Amino acid sequence: MTSDAEPELPPGLDLMWGKRARGRKGPKPGLTLDAIVEQAIAIADAEGLAAVSMARVAKELGFTTMSLYRYVDNKDELLQLMWNASATGAPTVEGDDWRTFLYSWAVAQRAMIDARPWILEMPIVTPPAGPNSLRWIEQALTALDETPLSHGERMGVVGLLSSYALGEARMSYDVRVAAERGERAFDYAAVLRAVVEREAYPALYRTAWSSEIDDPDGSGEDESFRFGLEVILDGIAARVERARSST
Repeated sequence: MTSDAEPELPPGLDLMWGKRARGRKGPKPGLTLDAIVEQAIAIADAEGLAAVSMARVAKELGFTTMSLYRYVDNKDELLQLMWNASATGAPTVEGDDWRTFLYSWAVAQRAMIDARPWILEMPIVTPPAGPNSLRWIEQALTALDETPLSHGERMGVVGLLSSYALGEARMSYDVRVAAERGERAFDYAAVLRAVVEREAYPALYRTAWSSEIDDPDGSGEDESFRFGLEVILDGIAARVERARSST
């Protein structure tokens, strides 16, 4: 049974898509929603997400905190608007085929996250359905049009690549934060050599002493990310070929 009623959008998304009027109680002269979001992002870029508050944003803009509530209901809603705005100006990715395109797409996504690491601190409470986020997803889905994958599989591919880029960026960010705190960094290969016994962990022992996983200064992080991306794309390519052979 279907309904003609328009589905309700989560808070924040309704504002992005113009489904809720802006400027409750009348707009404040000289203040706009875009200005609020831009200022919040400027604070996050400079000091991290923890520095963002309704009071701080209002102060930087020269307005009272209550003035902001004419435009956004709360900080959580502001964060959703920041998430969408952070993708403004996302690069237009190009590729000769679906694989080269998605490779560049994932690398570009990782670069955008690295450029604004406060994104990693944001609570993910609503789906990525803002206008900018959807334009980014649209690029990847369009590249997959040349494959025989189902629509559900295509969305799964996009989600997998996004999750990989986000997860790798988060681990890299955690390492950087630890270093900034003066915490000692340990080389994983060296740790393995110190604790892994040949008899108990023969496969790990061979790997640890192969020297192929040595990365004492972390300089191989980008190479590791791209290796993992290639492995994921290998799996997607195999699925594409299976789908072609079954049609």
